[in-house]
Amino acid sequence: MTKHITRMEIDDAEHYTPEQRQAIIDSYPEHEREARTKGIPSLGSGRVFPIAEDAILCEPIPIPKHWHQIIGIDFGWEHPFAATRNAWDKDNDVFYVVASYCEAKATPPIHVAAVKPWGDWIPCAWPHDGLQHDKGSGNELAKQYKTHGLKMLDEHATHAAGGIGIEAGITEMLERMQTGRLKVFRGQEQWLEEFRYYRREDGLIVKERDDLISATRYAIMMRRFAKQPPSVERWKPKPRYSGYSVVPTCLR
Repeated sequence: MTKHITRMEIDDAEHYTPEQRQAIIDSYPEHEREARTKGIPSLGSGRVFPIAEDAILCEPIPIPKHWHQIIGIDFGWEHPFAATRNAWDKDNDVFYVVASYCEAKATPPIHVAAVKPWGDWIPCAWPHDGLQHDKGSGNELAKQYKTHGLKMLDEHATHAAGGIGIEAGITEMLERMQTGRLKVFRGQEQWLEEFRYYRREDGLIVKERDDLISATRYAIMMRRFAKQPPSVERWKPKPRYSGYSVVPTCLR
């Protein structure tokens, strides 16, 4: 016996008028609307981020040169290695996920080859398990990626006030989503899949399929070390000429 699943959206229910469809959509809690009206998988009240996707998605744009950038990394082998490229509009305190990469069972040179084209000048935030020694080479994970050309930060990710608490990082991400200060460029489907799946059971976060989410969290934690492109950082205003060729009499 074969099975087939057909996904329908509320827009396919043509026996409703547009006004009736909108009234149905508005009757659902915001974080349930994709599941109930578009058939997008959801985990209901167990979701860590009970936010509608449309609230965080935005159209991709060229990254302005004055924005700061940082890469977040989550190490992995059986579960994937993940990285996100992030841009921070520091003036408005809006953090953007602009690109992502996720791959399991690959070595550091493979991952570096995928991430480095984002910009070898971009600082990389990484978790405390990057201090662990690789069983094959005996070298610390973070140092291996630095050796292969990524600009790894000198220390593992910590909150600005100190500590590495997961709940504190999750809370900041949720608050940013709720206030429009965490945005994701459209097209980051792997990131969105994790966003939909990320959930709690008995109040605890389920550590599954959270690699890109974790990479983003590390980047947000370390955004104080984000950098502008080198061409911007190299430009500095020249000191104004005082006009004096000798020490003024009043200063002798």
